[in-house]
Amino acid sequence: MSLIRRNLLVALSAVALAASPLRANAEEILVFAAASLTNALADIADAWRVETGHTATLSFAGSSALARQIQAGAPADVFISASVDWMDAVAASGDLRAGTRRDILGNRLVLIAHGRDVSPVTIDRGLDLVGLLDGGRLSMALVEAVPAGIYGRAALESLGLWDAVRPRVAQSDNVRVALAFVAQGEAPLGIVYATDAAVQDRVSVIGTFPADSHPPIVYPAAVTAQSKSALAEDFLTFLTSDTARALWAGFGFQVLD
Repeated sequence: MSLIRRNLLVALSAVALAASPLRANAEEILVFAAASLTNALADIADAWRVETGHTATLSFAGSSALARQIQAGAPADVFISASVDWMDAVAASGDLRAGTRRDILGNRLVLIAHGRDVSPVTIDRGLDLVGLLDGGRLSMALVEAVPAGIYGRAALESLGLWDAVRPRVAQSDNVRVALAFVAQGEAPLGIVYATDAAVQDRVSVIGTFPADSHPPIVYPAAVTAQSKSALAEDFLTFLTSDTARALWAGFGFQVLD
């Protein structure tokens, strides 16, 4: 946790302790969230607990897996997806509470390499990605299901690089696993979100994919239709509060709402 984020949470704790004793009516909600939100959302849930006394229990995975779980009746109160398409799918199956959906965050797609201070490259049609791999694998989230993988494949196809590199792609269940493979040296290169790379000190960002090479990276959030909690919409609102905005920005997310 950065010094700024630590100081913010400490300040919130002091205010809460000064204002009142522990609240007897504390409640808990369950939040399903894209794996790329792990660090930032954990801090935001801590801040919400400090301000309100309530607890947000967080469950992280690929957006596709979470969406399917919600459609199968999983008791999530809030869903935060890294993909508009997967949120659309949950809406289409009638599993969102009407009127609660909003787009809250944006992100960027980057090429990472194992190790620190690796020389940058220009990501365009002239990039010799296969040559850079030098016989190794390109670590990506599932390219047919997980948003980071879908965005990554779209970018590579747009730049004319996909066909050549496709046999060298190693796919993972979510973007954090793809990040870990590069951090551990099991793959020399990977495609992840900029915010994922920022929390891992064993990788280098060697290039950022052009924004027009893939669909916009947007994180929609909504309350599920299954939720019985009156707190779910309060937590959704808190996600774009001044407190949350500062924390999102500290991790490199673009706040849209």
